Amino acid sequence: MKSIKQTNRLRPALSAWMLTLAMLAGHSAGANAADDIAVLHAPAAVVPYASQEAILGAADTGKRLVAVGEHGVILLSDDGGRSFRQARSVPTQAQLNAVTFVGQQGWAVGQWGVVLHSADNGETWSLQRSDASVDQPLYSTYFLDDQHGFAVGLWSLFLKTDDGGKTWAAVKIPVQQGMKVKTPNFSHIFGDGKGALFISAEHGYVLRSLDGGQTWTYLSTGYEGSFWAGCVDAAGNVVVGGLRGSIYVSADRGETWSKASTPAQNSITAISTSGSRIFAVGLNGTRLVSTDGGKSFESLGHCGETSYTALSMSGDSVVPYSTDGVGSPEQVGSSAK
Repeated sequence: MKSIKQTNRLRPALSAWMLTLAMLAGHSAGANAADDIAVLHAPAAVVPYASQEAILGAADTGKRLVAVGEHGVILLSDDGGRSFRQARSVPTQAQLNAVTFVGQQGWAVGQWGVVLHSADNGETWSLQRSDASVDQPLYSTYFLDDQHGFAVGLWSLFLKTDDGGKTWAAVKIPVQQGMKVKTPNFSHIFGDGKGALFISAEHGYVLRSLDGGQTWTYLSTGYEGSFWAGCVDAAGNVVVGGLRGSIYVSADRGETWSKASTPAQNSITAISTSGSRIFAVGLNGTRLVSTDGGKSFESLGHCGETSYTALSMSGDSVVPYSTDGVGSPEQVGSSAK
């Protein structure tokens, strides 16, 4: 039996920020496609090098950090990111791109439209949804509470659930008149905790809902590239980032947008907030922080060619994740330098 390190290495990485690479690599076909579908129903292997697998998404449950990535790997840390171990039971080797938690309840999404659910703070997982008829990956998920949630992905894929993920319904969000793209990829869904939801998307668009995800409006930021990440800080500033280091910020729930001042030239893959600070990471060692609500960012120091994919906040530390696996927590302190 092949190890998970030996299997499926040629298929494209399917997290939102890696979509360009996926398009260059092309989707698997023929026998390779059959092998890829097989991993959907194969449980993730417990291996000693799991923390070195590509990690593509992370969440803080309030009691532990949970990170997900290649080959169905799900990692847990109970000490602020200093050490990780694998979840006890994961029913798939499909690549997982994102994870979110509400209390003890967690959901992870990924390749083949997979949705996994955990009821025990990430220790064990069950399969709620998959679709082997089309490799239409899910890139991001967000829950309002333990019953009402969403998942978004390739070709405007938008799913919603009102029963904690027991059932998922596909919802079509129509593009607006005059838009050139008909099925923009939805990269990252996030909320402000006060009723507004946002989706980072292609062609400089951000989608917004002010009614709990029932209806959506496309907002133009003035940018024409792809956004792959986003967050809302404690002051309500909406910050999105993506291609070529571009970061845009809105102080009025997306009504108007301005371009942030940033030294970054490489694509932004993840953005997170802690108190008054906003952190961003990206390709080729990009690490940034903002202390003015996203209006400007400064470098936290270049870190070689590491392609960062996600980050977690743990006290005064930032825990980075990359295509090389889990990074060491970095103390940023109150000065964020």
